[in-house]
Parts: sequence; structure tokens; C-alpha cells
Amino acid sequence: MTTACDVLVVGAGPVGLTLANLLGQQGIDVLVVEREHELIDYPRAVGIDDEALRAMQTAGLVDEVLPHTIPDQKIYMINGDRTILSEVNPTTREFGWPRRNGFVQPLVDQVLLAGLDRFPNAAARFGAEVVDLAEDADGVVATLKGGETVRALYVVAAEGGASPTRKRLGISFEGETRPSDGIVIDVANDPIGTPHAVFGGDPTRSYASIALPHGIRRWEFTLFEHESEADVDNDEFVFGLLAPHVPDPSRLDIIRRRVYRHHARVAGRFRHGRIFLAGDAAHVMPVVGGQGWNSGIRDAFNLGWKLAAVVKGLSTDGLLDTYETERRGHVTQMVAVSLGMAKEMTDHDPVKAAERDRIAANRTPEEREAQKRQAFKPQPKFDQGVVVHTPLPAFKTLPARDVPRLAGSIFPQPQATDADGVEMLLDEATGQGWRVITWNNDPTAFLSAERLAVLDRLGARLVQVVPKAQLPWARKQAAPGVTVVGDLGGETSLQAWFDARPVGAVVVRPDHVIAAECLAQEVDDVLGKVFEAACIA
Repeated sequence: MTTACDVLVVGAGPVGLTLANLLGQQGIDVLVVEREHELIDYPRAVGIDDEALRAMQTAGLVDEVLPHTIPDQKIYMINGDRTILSEVNPTTREFGWPRRNGFVQPLVDQVLLAGLDRFPNAAARFGAEVVDLAEDADGVVATLKGGETVRALYVVAAEGGASPTRKRLGISFEGETRPSDGIVIDVANDPIGTPHAVFGGDPTRSYASIALPHGIRRWEFTLFEHESEADVDNDEFVFGLLAPHVPDPSRLDIIRRRVYRHHARVAGRFRHGRIFLAGDAAHVMPVVGGQGWNSGIRDAFNLGWKLAAVVKGLSTDGLLDTYETERRGHVTQMVAVSLGMAKEMTDHDPVKAAERDRIAANRTPEEREAQKRQAFKPQPKFDQGVVVHTPLPAFKTLPARDVPRLAGSIFPQPQATDADGVEMLLDEATGQGWRVITWNNDPTAFLSAERLAVLDRLGARLVQVVPKAQLPWARKQAAPGVTVVGDLGGETSLQAWFDARPVGAVVVRPDHVIAAECLAQEVDDVLGKVFEAACIA
């Protein structure tokens, strides 16, 4: 028996399920196959960031995800004497959501799986293991254990770090594996009861203690070479690990205990013809940075709109090459940052630990503030791909300022209003998908019939942002097909964003990345270059 679909996703983890939801929204026929017979029920990732929450918002699932989160969760990095080395507590809402959030992954995975029920064109099958992939000129045929086949135009392998697909294709997985394992212990009825997370750089044994939603607490400890996985099943050993952390380890309600290994690796390539790697199949990193799960969601968000565009015939296949072009550089940075943090906090050499403590103690107030706002986390910014870089304008109307160009970075999401003056997040006011956003201008005044026709075919939104005070007038004057949005003013407003840079128009991709920024009069020409970069058919 042969099943047919547009996109076959291998692996019903968070990356595969997120991708399937995004494709389902776009009317793409998508099938997720998973060799296990049900979702994994133990927590793995424990942190979801603002970019991932915005992706959940785009997928229409953020309201279901939020009940399983702890917003604005602080992290304290401490040493063996419990002295605070640094505090991570970013409070920005640049993208509309808290930058750091604790969460319970299995419950969010359940939300993602249930989300597929919204779409008649999306489905998930458990107990379905892919044992072979064969590509031809028209697509890929996946053979399942038992002999059934699935024919798809494209396949996305999101089946974890041990990815059979990656190995089957002979794609390298370059990097390192740390010599020591770790143990994860999850406990119900949190015996500590504080809301933050602690990473302990104790040279006698490094650890983490993390509050999770619904009264769960996680501990993670480094295991030494003489300790084995068998020790993890020994209550006496586990209670000994926990004794310095709680009054009575024997009274803990332990949900589970697992051994894991620290990897820092990136696949040699993310695309092989019609087959793509995403999530842990493409990259793995130490858990200390809390970015493994989030990096996989970024993969799904980047790849999802591109696959949809190509399957629909809106773009040619060349658009899919930009997935690796855009994601590889950022994820390589994120792996390096996570690895550096892991080495800093899990180094058991007392001399190196003492030097780390000395450096931390001598940080300037500015350096401490940078740590607090999580400045060490590299923000995604693409120099190549579906990005058009325009020169800094030098017209006399504009003050001379040395400002960074933001094409290739993520467009902010402040609170704004819809045309009726109802406050909401920007993406809700504008709608999703491609957007041409102009400040205080009717965008159609600058666009040719040719460009408007392409934008209409893409389902793009034309957005006119005005100060809220102008809404009644602007709504009456708006051209057909133009969405009017009210700006609320203040430091985080769109007016402040446009005021800080010499642009009056922005082209925003479906994944909220700025494809181009320019003056209003230049937007027609710049859009043509964006269409070319996006391989618009």
C-alpha cells in the first residue's frame, strides 16, 4: 500500500509537530510518522524563549502553550560556596513575549500534536518506522517497517540526534561529545518551592536545580567516570546526590531519573536533494544554554513557509537552499555559546573554577547588566538568503547616524491596535504571512500594479502604521486591501523603531524576519529584489 502526501515529516517531536502545524495552516498535505507508539512522556527541554513563543503564536497555539510555562524565569549562576556569579533575567518584550520561560515539554508536545486535529490535511501516525528512503525526479519514497510506502514531494527528518536518516544519507555530524554523562532527576511536589533556576558551578560536582510548572522540580548532576548508569537506579546513590539540596531526599516524589550525554555537533549539511534535516537531527548542543529545543523550533519556522511556498508553486525549489544558508551560521554560534557555558559551569578543576569566580567578581556593572539581559545569546541575523541589503541613505532630510542595518534580523512585535483601536500584539493586528509595513503612509501609493499582483498571489498584507490618534481618519482614507494599525507610542513602539533608523518601509517575511528595509519611495524596486531572493515563480 502506498500513501501520498506533499511533505513527510519523520519524527513526532516538537520540531516535527511544529513544522506539521505550520504546513497544515498553509493547506499543505503533511504526514508525520513516528516509530514510537506514543509521545515521549518525560521532560527533556525545560526552557522556551520569546522567539519560540512567537512561533507558537503564529501556529495559533500559544494560548494552549502558556499554561505550561513559568514566564520571566530567572537563572542564578552560582559557585560552590553559593555565591552568585551572574544573574540572567531579561525582561524585554521585544518580540511580544518573555525572553526566558520555564516549561514542561511533554505537555507542550501534546498541545502540538492536538493542534494537527485542526487540519484535514495534516496527520500523525505512531508505530511507523522509516527503514528506507529513495529519491527520484518527482519526490521521495519512504519505506516503512512492514513494507508500506509513502510518496512525498519532500521529506524532513526530525527524529533526534541519533537520526537514522542522517546516517543513511552519510551526512557527517561534526563536533564533540563531552567525556562525562549527566543525570536528570525530576520530582513532583517541588520541595523547594522557589520560581527560579540555579546553575551550580561547584568543582566538587556541578549541578542545576530548575523550577518547572505544575509543581515539578528538575535536578541535573554531572556523573564522574567511575559512576555508571546502574548507579542511577540505586536510591542510596540518588539520595546522596540530593542530600545537600533538600531536607529529606527519601521523602521526595521522584517522577523519573535518566542519564544523558553532552553533545555539541552540527551536521555537515542540512539538505540532501529533497530531504532535509531539522532539530537535533541537524544539530545538538549542551543543555546549559537552554537553546536546543528553541533552535529546533527556529528550524521548523524557517523551513515551514519555504516548503509551503514551493509546494504551492509560489517559489521555485531554489528557495529551499536558503534554509541551510540561513540556519547553519546561527545554530553554529548557538552550539558554541552553549558549549562554552557548559565548560564554564561544569569544570571540576578547582584552579579553573577559582579563576572563573575571580573574573565574575571583577565584572563591571555594565558587564553584569549585559549578563542579566542575556546579551551573550546571539540573535538570528542573516547576511545571505531571502534578505536584501540596501545602502544607508545619505539624503539631507535624514540625520547622519551610524545605525546598524536590520535586514535579516527579526522584526519586533510591540503592542499596537487594530483599525478599531483594540489593543493587541502586532502580529494579530497585521495578520500573518508576508507583510509590507509603512510608517504613516499608504503602501499602495508606492507600489506598481506588477508588484501588487505578486503580493496578492502571495497573500501578503499591506500595512499602514499610524499614531493611534490618527486611526479614525486613516481608517476612512485607507485604500482597499490596506490594513491600518494604530501605534501606541513610547520607547518600544513602532514609531520609536522607525525613528531610530533612516527607513520608512519594511518588508517582513512569514517568519517575521526583515527581508528588506528602505525609504518609502524605494519599496517597489526593493520588493523586486526580495521576490528574486525568494525565488518567486
